[in-house]
Amino acid sequence: MLFYNPRLILMKKFYYIFLFIFPAVVNINAQIAPIVPSSTSIANASVAVQNDWSAFQNTAALAHIDKLELAMQYENHSMVKEMSWKSAQAGINAKYVNIGVSFSYFGYSLYNEMIAGIGLARNFSEKFSMGLQFNYYSAYFSGGEENRYRSALLPQLGISSRLFPNFTVGFHAFNPFQTNIKTDLTEKRIPSIYSIGTNYEFAKNLAWLTQIDKEVSSNYRLATGFEYTMLQQLTVKLGAYRMDYLVPCFGVGLHLGQLHFDLNGELHPQLGLNTMARMKYRF
Repeated sequence: MLFYNPRLILMKKFYYIFLFIFPAVVNINAQIAPIVPSSTSIANASVAVQNDWSAFQNTAALAHIDKLELAMQYENHSMVKEMSWKSAQAGINAKYVNIGVSFSYFGYSLYNEMIAGIGLARNFSEKFSMGLQFNYYSAYFSGGEENRYRSALLPQLGISSRLFPNFTVGFHAFNPFQTNIKTDLTEKRIPSIYSIGTNYEFAKNLAWLTQIDKEVSSNYRLATGFEYTMLQQLTVKLGAYRMDYLVPCFGVGLHLGQLHFDLNGELHPQLGLNTMARMKYRF
């Protein structure tokens, strides 16, 4: 026979709430959108980068791929295995519009998030490109008899314009309609983020990236950094971003013909080391 236990019910509610907010607490200053993986650009300042498409960043960069490309990525925050992203993406060059498909998984058995997207992008001129992506987002909450998924559809829109031969600006909006998901106990707020940035190329092998991100209920995130390619095989990256704290960022890229490797890191003063590794193959 079942019996009513107020203390047990209260503990169960706190357990759900903990599972719900734990990922966001750990990531609150690590990056502005914990539900999506980072790009390989230094300090995640990718909104004005055209030559390296990252699925959940500026979709307009998809318009600039000229071959089929596949990529896999692993990202970890604070050296905690439960705080990891596993991602994969494929970009397809087509006659009228380029197509991208992507998938990312975050979390562990008791709480996890999944996001899968399909994007379309096109160059409308030599100077202007636009991309649109539709994402299916799902979060899983575990706890006794209340195991369940909650899901939502999240659009993202990006534009990119090369105003001068060595200067590009970009804009990106993720979840612009401020879609959220709810459980019986609480509501999970999905970030709505607007980004604008620039890419100034001092030379073909030296770029200066800047970006401003604004999540509707958070502080501004300011990011900047330099990427320098040496001998065509090695790229060195150095930069920083500031939200509530100044976070130094560093990275390297290795280019071996059609195969590309990237390894990035950032050192948060309170949350510790965040790392990201990606392998991309361009056919």
